[in-house]
Amino acid sequence: MRALVFLWALGLSILPGNGAHARAICTVIVDAFDGAILLQQGDCGTRVTPASTFKIPLAVMGFDSGYLKDRASPVLPFRKGYPDWGGAAWRKPVNPADWMRHSVVWYSQQIAKTLGKDTLERQAAAFGYGNADFSGDPGSDNGLERAWISSSLTISPLEQTMFLRKLVSYELPVGRRAIDGAKALVETAALGNGWRVSGKTGSAFPRRADGSFDRGRGWGWFVGWAERNGKTVAFARLAQDEGGETGSAGLRARAAFLSEWPGLAERVGR
Repeated sequence: MRALVFLWALGLSILPGNGAHARAICTVIVDAFDGAILLQQGDCGTRVTPASTFKIPLAVMGFDSGYLKDRASPVLPFRKGYPDWGGAAWRKPVNPADWMRHSVVWYSQQIAKTLGKDTLERQAAAFGYGNADFSGDPGSDNGLERAWISSSLTISPLEQTMFLRKLVSYELPVGRRAIDGAKALVETAALGNGWRVSGKTGSAFPRRADGSFDRGRGWGWFVGWAERNGKTVAFARLAQDEGGETGSAGLRARAAFLSEWPGLAERVGR
């Protein structure tokens, strides 16, 4: 499997240092091949928005349908009106590797629209991916644009790990090519203690009762799997800002998890 090697270690040194810290909601690690829970800290059963971590199952669906071909195709052009808040990387033609690396929302939307609501819900349910609800915001008919971003689709950290363990153990109800294609898009880092960690971040804001976004209490995800000496575990870290943080909650969740990884790996006996 080809994988992107991303300099996560560099990322740890450039995160904002304003003294504010997100609160860890859950850390869960499971054995990738039998599903045994090796470590569970915090509230790992409550469902929240998956945000960009949904790109992993969406990639599986995209490869399974044939819409995604490989890391380099299809290349989709940026069009006026597409979400572009992600900067220059979102305002140019994007291939699947770019999509995953830069977390390009509009590319996800094009895959979702091609697959359609029925396929998304059917496959998400078959994957055990949270509530598999792609209805979107109430009364807005926008499920194919944002169901996974602070909207109808929700998933718990424990459900994230159970989906990921089925991914890496080839137990999802799709062909091997679809799984290999999706895994090859996920960024991977070789850590100094012999582990290779592959994962995806996600960031989104909770909704208040009136539908507005609570921008001071953003969710931050880091989910994926780790491998060493033939052993594989799936993990999920969910954190939430408590006010005063700047930058991406997902990047902070990743940085915190990776900084803790040597101790976590020792605790689970791997």
